Amino acid sequence: MTSQNGATERTLGQLVADATHDISSIMRSEILLAKAEVGADVKKAAAGGVMFAVAGVFAFLALILLLIAAAYGLVAAGLTPWLSFLIVAGALLVVGAILALVGKRAVGKIKGKPERTIKSAQDTIAAIRASS
Repeated sequence: MTSQNGATERTLGQLVADATHDISSIMRSEILLAKAEVGADVKKAAAGGVMFAVAGVFAFLALILLLIAAAYGLVAAGLTPWLSFLIVAGALLVVGAILALVGKRAVGKIKGKPERTIKSAQDTIAAIRASS
């Protein structure tokens, strides 16, 4: 079709096809942008996670040195070295046992199934059956 000034007018089908193509292109571009943003965030999160892991290793090594220093402190207080290290090891075992008991109690409180969700689903099924 041509208009009065000689320009070609597009049909409704062509306009819809062009709009669909444009929307599809926009959506693809948005998805690519989202992937790029998420990818950058994932890289930053991974770098942060590595830094936390390295910090944890250093903190663990520092804890070992502090425990050795505590044992040598007991030696300086007049105890024999074997007794000093035994006292420090015993204290670590006591702390570990207490943490294990607290952890066991916390795990024992886990119910294991989503009771409220199950009850809600049963109530929904009962309501559907009642309305049928």
